[in-house]
Amino acid sequence: MSDHPARSATGSRAGQTAGAQPKVREQAGRWRDCVWQDRFVAGHSVTLSRIELADWRAVHSWASLAEVCRFQRWGPNTEEQTRAFVMTAVEAWSHTPQQRFAHVARVDGDVVGMGELHIRSRGQRQGEITYAVHPRVWGQGVGTSIGKQLLARGFEDLELHRIHATCDPRNLGSARVLGKLGMTREGRHRHTALIRDGWRDSDMFSILEDEWRAVTPSTRSPKE
Repeated sequence: MSDHPARSATGSRAGQTAGAQPKVREQAGRWRDCVWQDRFVAGHSVTLSRIELADWRAVHSWASLAEVCRFQRWGPNTEEQTRAFVMTAVEAWSHTPQQRFAHVARVDGDVVGMGELHIRSRGQRQGEITYAVHPRVWGQGVGTSIGKQLLARGFEDLELHRIHATCDPRNLGSARVLGKLGMTREGRHRHTALIRDGWRDSDMFSILEDEWRAVTPSTRSPKE
């Protein structure tokens, strides 16, 4: 998985210059009632929908596992920590301006992962994606599907210019997913987090709007 803050919602906020007018389109209201779908992943559909408080048990089913948080600063979570995380993710949908868009991923109706899009700078149109997937569906394309849908929302709906993601260099599965998304590995940041087995580095991946549009059919109608 990519780096995903499944213990708390703390993280860098938008680095907008004081007085600058936001350039990111406000589409939060549209997303509240939308369910997005990627048609075929290992023969099944993967849908993203807005996270709800009732999803906490499903989130905890992977946030409590050591193998899921192996490369993360958080976890394994207690039930209290997961409930607090989900509550904060739900509340973020009501913030103005909205900086965080958290979704759960379903396959055949079951919650098997989640993905988040964070706006890191409105003025500079910068974003970040994170995701987490239950180990029982690792290797089935779920993470790739989540990433594809998050990128579509960031570039198509919010008109971001650059979206990045990070992962531990040892997390080869996540690096493969980010490569499948068309993201370019920019380099390595050293000792970005102190985790259970010591200081970890972070590989930085990113994709620009022109790169994404070159390989992705537009989903907008001609009138938009």
